[in-house]
Amino acid sequence: MRLALLIIAFLAGCPAGVQAKSNGDYTGAQASRGATLYTQYCAQCHGANLQGESGPALTGQILRAAYGTGTAAQLYDFISRQMPQDKPGTLSQQQYLDATAYVLSRNGFPAGNTPLGIGTLSQVRMSQQSTSATATATGPNTDEIVRAAPPVRNVYAQLPAGTNVNVTDSMMLNADPDENNWLLHGRTYDNQRYSPLKQITADNAKSLSPVALVQTGMTASFETTPVVVNGVMYITTPVVNSKMMIMAVNAATGERLWDVTYNLGPFQICCGPVNRGVAVGYGRIYVATLDDHLLALDAADGHTVWQTTIVSSQSGYSETLAPQIYDGMVIVGSAGGEWALRGFVAAYDAKTGQQRWRWMATDPKTYSGNSWQGGGGMVWTTPAIDPKLGLVIFSTGNPNPDLDGTNRRGDNLYSDSIVALDVHSGELKWYYQEVKHDVWDYDAVSNVVLFDVHQNGETIPAAGEAGKVGWVFIVDRRTGKLIRRSDPYVMMSKNMFSTPTGAGVDMLPGANGGAEWSPPAYSPQTHYLYILAMDQLMHFTTKFSPSASGLIRLGSAFTNVAPGAIQDGPFVALDVETGKIAWQYKAPQPLIGGALATAGNVVFMGEGNGWFDAFNAKTGERVWRYNLGAGVNAPPITYQVNGEQYVAVAAGGNFQLTFPYGDTVAIFKLPSTAGAGSKASPTT
Repeated sequence: MRLALLIIAFLAGCPAGVQAKSNGDYTGAQASRGATLYTQYCAQCHGANLQGESGPALTGQILRAAYGTGTAAQLYDFISRQMPQDKPGTLSQQQYLDATAYVLSRNGFPAGNTPLGIGTLSQVRMSQQSTSATATATGPNTDEIVRAAPPVRNVYAQLPAGTNVNVTDSMMLNADPDENNWLLHGRTYDNQRYSPLKQITADNAKSLSPVALVQTGMTASFETTPVVVNGVMYITTPVVNSKMMIMAVNAATGERLWDVTYNLGPFQICCGPVNRGVAVGYGRIYVATLDDHLLALDAADGHTVWQTTIVSSQSGYSETLAPQIYDGMVIVGSAGGEWALRGFVAAYDAKTGQQRWRWMATDPKTYSGNSWQGGGGMVWTTPAIDPKLGLVIFSTGNPNPDLDGTNRRGDNLYSDSIVALDVHSGELKWYYQEVKHDVWDYDAVSNVVLFDVHQNGETIPAAGEAGKVGWVFIVDRRTGKLIRRSDPYVMMSKNMFSTPTGAGVDMLPGANGGAEWSPPAYSPQTHYLYILAMDQLMHFTTKFSPSASGLIRLGSAFTNVAPGAIQDGPFVALDVETGKIAWQYKAPQPLIGGALATAGNVVFMGEGNGWFDAFNAKTGERVWRYNLGAGVNAPPITYQVNGEQYVAVAAGGNFQLTFPYGDTVAIFKLPSTAGAGSKASPTT
């Protein structure tokens, strides 16, 4: 439960505590019940002692910095509509009152004989926080300076004899025909996630079975894309207890070769403690961390080569994407769209860690006043590269605050856009904005994919992005001009562009999508883009949120309309030549993760209920599935070792959609070449 995080957002306009009446404003028994709720829903993000973990500390500097006027009625109204973040509004009225009482109690507000109730909330005035409560906080958001411990490295085995993990620019530029490796986040610079391997086909995929289950020991929202270099697989884990791991394993057997445990400093996040993987090049592994560092590790044994700070994490920035690597540069974006921040893309020298260039994603001319200074436009996912045109092409997130555009009038460029920069200088070349002045959280966060389309006998180099708004936008990647907008691939309500109100509006497709961050796959055989999507009917309301440094600012609440409302997951094959849907499979839950397409006429994806699925890429017939016991909410990959094709995927669940957690990367191949292994679950 992200209760405390958004309590602090509300308190941005309020003093850091409550001056309770002399007889107290809640009872000890009520606060005790609230403590149980906190342990169940909040402690994972904010620490067992409110000291802060992935969410901020709930005592200390952040609370002292949040001053103003207000009452507990306003606080209760906010959290009861918005919390817990993964299932907003699902607790009872009494539970919300108890949770509010517990937060007050831990900040030094005295208990009394009268429970905190709906009728007494407005009597509780916000004032000065107890200094004794402040003194109990020792987390990253207090006055105490917290320095993370250095990384811890373990080497378990040497790389196999003769293994070369020094990836060159030539190897990356020619990754497409390379059947053995998965060298880049999207396999190739165009982010197609398409492999020429065809040992596994739509006919024999039913015989796939697992040959290795790599257990990381880090159980949380797992979204990594493995990278494979000459039989060595590199993965990252989510953050657990302010630690994450970077691991190298044997890609055929799952044997651990080395690992590095990175200890995070202070950080703040909105959407889970995730990391989406590494970039590999020049004999090094590059990792962007939630506490806004860029790491360079030796690919052979994991020792640290250099480390640099991308931006301060104290203000709300974080890093969740896998970096892109090109021509001696490591390129990263910025997460943190729920804070009043400017998004950016930055490039760093791969040898030294020195910044080469940085492009800021908010255009002052298209925001009223000075709202551009905290206007959003984050870059959540790994960019594509067009080496011929010299462009880095990516999508950008929503403007901030998410649902309240009152103080940021204008188009709010370059939010909700496909953007192309000169890859060597960071100069803006073109943009296409999908949604102007977004007040629905319809940001563009899925990876941009590059492919060719045909029009009037001409082959056009194109870029496509599956937006959260529910259309695929296909543009000419030379100019940014729109070629076509696809048919909708999710349900859309007639009022989907109605302005949210304080009373609330029900709308589809919902704030999670369309397509969330999930990378699609593109097959040049079928000319289909394979998209993981969501239908989630949501209730949108607005509420003014004052801005304060380091505090979340949504200006909004969006909650699932449940029970019994629309909550499902279309897996869609969309013909990019026509914009029409070729086929779709409807999963019983919203889909988040990623897709893989192969020359064997197979496309793979996972579901939150644990199923890992394979489909006939042309017809949509499901040809195989295997249940991994945890949400398969990461993108699958495929590669070859000693002439045998493998498929690998992480199964660890998802924070946003509360799919069951795990800690496993599963590796599959055909039984005829697998040796001993478990039998595949039958297709149903």
